[in-house]
Amino acid sequence: MRRRSVLLFVVALAGFGAWYAFRPERAVLDRRVSDAPPPADAVTVRQGEFRSLAHEGRGRAELLRTADGRLLLRLSGFESSDGPDLRVYLVGRAGLETNAEVAEAGVVDLGALRGNIGDQTYEVPVDTDLARLTVVSIWCRRFGVNFMEAETIATM
Repeated sequence: MRRRSVLLFVVALAGFGAWYAFRPERAVLDRRVSDAPPPADAVTVRQGEFRSLAHEGRGRAELLRTADGRLLLRLSGFESSDGPDLRVYLVGRAGLETNAEVAEAGVVDLGALRGNIGDQTYEVPVDTDLARLTVVSIWCRRFGVNFMEAETIATM
């Protein structure tokens, strides 16, 4: 009887661990975001379209500078598969495939992806070198997977 209880506990613990690691409900449930538009005085300094990599997705990435000097990243018309531990990164080059490559190329982590569908805005540290960190990546930190990326080009 004791052996069976221990076995059931181990199976339940393993099941919870697998659920937590893969979060299968995110494959069918969407998280929608609808942030307010950026300030009217914001000027686009870099922009690009997302291309799918490990997962299907689409949308536009714009790096904006406001009149008061703030930097913003705006994702518009954005759609992606959802997943565990998705982050919004600015990185130094396109086509990154591992966490080690991300670290080597240079990265600014703008935080967790708040939703896999919708328009959303992220604050960018004002000292970010936009000439060097030109790619916006939707990165699964848990599994080291580049879901999608947008290579941005200067507009000014």
